[in-house]
Amino acid sequence: MLTLSACAPPQAVPAADSAKAPVVILISGDSGTAPYGAYARAIEQLGYRAILVAGRSISSSERDAAEKLRALIEASQRDARAAPGKVVVIGFSLGGGLALVHAAPLADTVAGVVAYYPSISRLQDIRGVAARVAVPTLVLAGEQDRYFNCCLIESMRAFDAAARAAKAPVWLVSYPNADHGFNLDSSRFRADDSADAWVRTRKFLAKYHPLP
Repeated sequence: MLTLSACAPPQAVPAADSAKAPVVILISGDSGTAPYGAYARAIEQLGYRAILVAGRSISSSERDAAEKLRALIEASQRDARAAPGKVVVIGFSLGGGLALVHAAPLADTVAGVVAYYPSISRLQDIRGVAARVAVPTLVLAGEQDRYFNCCLIESMRAFDAAARAAKAPVWLVSYPNADHGFNLDSSRFRADDSADAWVRTRKFLAKYHPLP
């Protein structure tokens, strides 16, 4: 697993072995990469090349975010351990919002997006963002999420409705008793919901980003 700090540019690292694996880019929430390390390692254990990046390193401005994410994708494809082809982007909270806004429209380089409790409630144009989704996109949300009102279930449902109206490939899965960060090691952790979300993510990867 390659972890990029908020100040480190995307970069390739020497291969530990000759195997090349499809790339999964993971974009953290506002708290940085530490809470998501175990998740990234689990992605690598499936057989993927996991690249974990701090959401704050991408989110400086909307224009910069789009350019930085494109640069990160291009750099990941040059990684010595990366199999050629598209990537999947998995984002959490801040990173989930970034993935929906800036990765989901990139059908030329992105095979799919998974967004855990994405920060979209303050978007000025949720309908427009949903209509621009061009790749299979799975949204996993907690219905009790009131974390700084960034990731409200009402916003997820509005996003889902707009995507369906635009015939965009979006699937929303919501967990009635889950809060923000329900799959992380914290007081909000919910084992059953976390396990279900992980199964859905694995199936999503197997379908849209299969291993060689």
